[in-house]
Amino acid sequence: MALEFSTVVAAPLDEVFAWHGLPGAIVRLTPPWQPVKVGAEAASLRDGRARLNLPAGLRWVAAHDPDGYRPPHQFVDRLDTPVLSNLVSWRHTHRFAADGPDRTVVTDLVETPVPAALLRSMFAYRHRQLAADLAAQHRYWHEPLTVAVTGASGLVGSALTALLTTGGHRVIRLVRRPARHRDERTWDPAAPATGLLAGVDAVVHLAGTPVAGRFDDRHLAAVRDSRIGPTRALAALAARTPDGPGVFVSASAVGYYGPDRGDDVLTEDSKPGEGALADIVAEWEAATEPAEAAGIRVVQVRTGLAMSPRGGLLRLQYPLFAAGLGGPLGAGRQWTPWIGLDDLTDVYLRALTDRGLDGPVNAVSPEPVRNVEYTRVLARVLKRPALLKVPHFGPRLLLGRDGARELAFADQRVQPERLLAAGHVFRHTRLGDALAHLLGTATSNVREPV
Repeated sequence: MALEFSTVVAAPLDEVFAWHGLPGAIVRLTPPWQPVKVGAEAASLRDGRARLNLPAGLRWVAAHDPDGYRPPHQFVDRLDTPVLSNLVSWRHTHRFAADGPDRTVVTDLVETPVPAALLRSMFAYRHRQLAADLAAQHRYWHEPLTVAVTGASGLVGSALTALLTTGGHRVIRLVRRPARHRDERTWDPAAPATGLLAGVDAVVHLAGTPVAGRFDDRHLAAVRDSRIGPTRALAALAARTPDGPGVFVSASAVGYYGPDRGDDVLTEDSKPGEGALADIVAEWEAATEPAEAAGIRVVQVRTGLAMSPRGGLLRLQYPLFAAGLGGPLGAGRQWTPWIGLDDLTDVYLRALTDRGLDGPVNAVSPEPVRNVEYTRVLARVLKRPALLKVPHFGPRLLLGRDGARELAFADQRVQPERLLAAGHVFRHTRLGDALAHLLGTATSNVREPV
């Protein structure tokens, strides 16, 4: 059976075709709700091989067929894994046709016995993602940059590095193990090597011990020590590297505002709050001062709840809500500042390329919701009930009293004032739209089997 999935992308034919051959393309197109991880990308659309790692140690190898390679109009891949090939056949023809000078019709023709109903959401996601990524790269176009990234293998880092490389930028991953190739450099957070940032145009600093955890002295010390010292050392190195970066973008968090802010609208000019996390974040941001003092443009990205089923809170909630076991936290009155993962990576891309952006930037949706509304929307997207309220003692058992107050029950009505003033375009301002895209329930543009 042949299935057709088609859409129109607002970009020229040559650009759309070439995008698919850039490093990171398959990462950007892999739906986040699927239990799939990209193990290797194809070196060529003509005859390369991509590998997707599946559960239970299975691998999906997509072998590109030279006979089907007709740039810029077509390339073909087929399933080439002995175990899986015995169970299912798969031949995927990627077709591209100009629809005027600045529009391209993208068609995926799949020859497989797999029912269309099981594939529709995947291809709808791929088409939306392709169109939105190209639009973002047009908005924040810049001459190719060499960007050094810490935390590149994390949730945000893996999505951001793929967005950068598909935009034509070179990414150098700063890793703590020995470097394995030319796009890696070994990074000692306490004492970075003198030449670590040589020839680098920009730094994105994402690394740090996850904040989620029981707020005891040991955990808080790990969170603090993984951020403040390494950030200061990296910023100081950037400041003294003659051919080093002109922009230093550091992760930060809305925890800066403290957990108990109620209905106060919090902007980048709001005063810091109280609490262990607010203190850590304030010190974390201050640690970028050596770079700023040297004239390097510094941006601190104060991130809210980053939404993705691949990590963070949504990763924990997804199976619970899908089973109908979700519900609001306590009374659910607390404000939840959220942002979709792709909107967050767009903020980082803009921070790298927009010379008018510096200082703290709230990376949150302009439409925050209370926890009870967040719960209702997530349940609606998954078509499940959400009637089980989570009592206060539950998060307290896991996170401790202070951890529950500063994480689970944090009440922060944060607004992205600086981004809105700059005319920033969000992919998803409404929570329901963001969740539907991330969880595969959004509507699709699919032709019936032919």
